[in-house]
Amino acid sequence: MNLSAFVARRYLLSKKSHNIINFISAISLIGVAVCTMALIIVLSVFNGFDELIKSMFSNFDPDIKITPAQGKVLDPQDERLRTACRLSCIDIVCETLEENILLEYDGHMNPGIIKGVPDSYSRLTGVDTMIINGSFSLNNGSRPMAVVGAGLAYFLSVNINFVNPLLIYVPKRSGRISMNPERAFSKSYIYPSGIFAIQQEIDTRYMLVPLDFVRNLLEYPTQASALEIKLKPGVDHNHARNEIQQIVGNEYVVRTQYQQHEMLYKVMKSEKFAIYLILTFILIIGSFNMVGSLSMLIIDKKGDIKTLSHIGLSKQGIRRIFATEGRLISIGGAVAGVLLGVFVCWLQQTFGFLKLDSMGSFVISSYPVKMIWSDFVLVLVTVVGIGLLAAWYPIRVFTRRYLSDFPDEDSEQ
Repeated sequence: MNLSAFVARRYLLSKKSHNIINFISAISLIGVAVCTMALIIVLSVFNGFDELIKSMFSNFDPDIKITPAQGKVLDPQDERLRTACRLSCIDIVCETLEENILLEYDGHMNPGIIKGVPDSYSRLTGVDTMIINGSFSLNNGSRPMAVVGAGLAYFLSVNINFVNPLLIYVPKRSGRISMNPERAFSKSYIYPSGIFAIQQEIDTRYMLVPLDFVRNLLEYPTQASALEIKLKPGVDHNHARNEIQQIVGNEYVVRTQYQQHEMLYKVMKSEKFAIYLILTFILIIGSFNMVGSLSMLIIDKKGDIKTLSHIGLSKQGIRRIFATEGRLISIGGAVAGVLLGVFVCWLQQTFGFLKLDSMGSFVISSYPVKMIWSDFVLVLVTVVGIGLLAAWYPIRVFTRRYLSDFPDEDSEQ
């Protein structure tokens, strides 16, 4: 049996001559466990929100989106685009056409974005599963219908149970300058069929209508502002994006779902890293308990140190005893904290005890949690590393004071 580990365990668990040392040692271990648990829980909650936002955007954004590098529209009949859309990794391709508009409903006016989509659009995204009022219906027989974002519907006071239509104003492409502003705008009517709620940035801006309706309104016979692509299951998005970009060339911009909201995802990662640094700093402050605990233990056991050195244990062997004591506190606290953090996260995932503000309009009722093994590894390495550094100082300073008269040879076998 390793003598240093055996003595360290006895020192950790046995009663000291001063009860305050037991108390501070317990506080050290509990402090490490609590900080570790906090790191696990907070990082898991950030992972949960990250997954939630990605899932919400995936209900509206395609896996791959092709847009023109210059100008507002592209020609879907371009041979390069047709070749790219025939790749075996592609499942569905939809032409879409967007434009900024002014909407009026029952005396209320608000700007927005009209997006023309084909009937297969619900297969490309999951927007039809996010309907909170009415239904996802783009056509009622031969009559075009509109599906409006919840925020836009709120600003316009849209009610799908009323018979009032939405009035759409859009600047004419071929219009001439006129003293009468009405002649510079095309306008059309459409009735709302449903209201969707995905994410505030989308809900307050977008209205989905049939593609042909938008083409007639904007005077674009066949053009589209984007080609939206759904990939087959299991296909790597970045690899597919690079393959498509190579085919279509620099005249088109090809973006993955991540690249369509790259700034948002970068901000979320930065926030998660900032929280990790803040909690790590708190852990560093908490590790001073370990410094005090080991310092007082060394002082309390100075008689044992002399006895062990007289029976042949070297300086390095004695230092290993207290280094092992520090490792036991660090590793014990880290493992206990990880287990507690996993247990709390499991409770939240299963029962959702911690609720979101009931006054807000959230798509979920409780805080989302997602545990990732790489976070566990990062937390364990961080906690144990800080613990070992915290143990180094008292071991070097205090053992040097009490071991100055003894040789350095390591005679422990």
